[in-house]
Amino acid sequence: MPMIMAVSFTRYGRLYYLDPGDHRPAIGDRVLFPTDGGGEVAECVWSPQYVADEIGGLPVMAGFAQPDDLDRDERNRRRSAQAKVAAKRLIHEHQLPMKVVGIDVQDRGTPPKIVVYFSAPHRVDFRDLLRDLARTIDSKIELRQLGARDEARVQGGIGPCGRDLCCATFLKDFEPVSVRMAKDQDLPVNPLKISGACGRLMCCLKYEHPLYQEFKADAPAIGTTIGTPDGDGRVIAHEVPQQAVVVRLSASGQTCRCSRADVCAPRQAYDAVNADPQGASSSDV
Repeated sequence: MPMIMAVSFTRYGRLYYLDPGDHRPAIGDRVLFPTDGGGEVAECVWSPQYVADEIGGLPVMAGFAQPDDLDRDERNRRRSAQAKVAAKRLIHEHQLPMKVVGIDVQDRGTPPKIVVYFSAPHRVDFRDLLRDLARTIDSKIELRQLGARDEARVQGGIGPCGRDLCCATFLKDFEPVSVRMAKDQDLPVNPLKISGACGRLMCCLKYEHPLYQEFKADAPAIGTTIGTPDGDGRVIAHEVPQQAVVVRLSASGQTCRCSRADVCAPRQAYDAVNADPQGASSSDV
């Protein structure tokens, strides 16, 4: 039976999943995550657990981090902090509309390469900045512009729900999100309420949308007259997570909550079901 564990390169950062192989690290242990350039130091945040057999194909943990690996990781962190300070200072001196989002140090090559991730409202001519950065840091420099969603992923943060951003923790790919998804879920079409930290539509609108589509395809529409175990009434609301509808009873005027499986067809079909098999209703007999 396969096992799986989760690691993170930064505290509260995105989770990466591994096959522990023959190792059994505990939470907090520093381990090596396999990359094309070699093992990178990461922290175990989810100790190995058994999972279903169909889960497989994960990268295998490259072992525990040794003192040399930890020293190299700490050296890269210091180099990253210095590069960030230098990049911000030079951007200010060149008066460029850029914002440094993150720094990635790749020291496997010669000379080592530093990747500076930035955001900007439009394309920026950073050739002079690149030249000055290379001279100041004395390394190979690469500048990469990020979009709003990728910026939120790299920086991290707290979403409107009070939890860490999905894109910064477990979300791997950005799927298309539309305003129609918010409308189908009866959410207010207010940009302030359905936008995430990146200013774009929240990715979580995609999570429950199929459930709402399935529910509304079978459930009676709001305003429809239906039959319930408590009598006939009119549908006034849907409660999709509970798979129920709220009905105002015609006889008493009170409201009741009924499971979608308990309500009958709309009134016209309900009468047809109770009609005489020969085509005459019970009132005609």
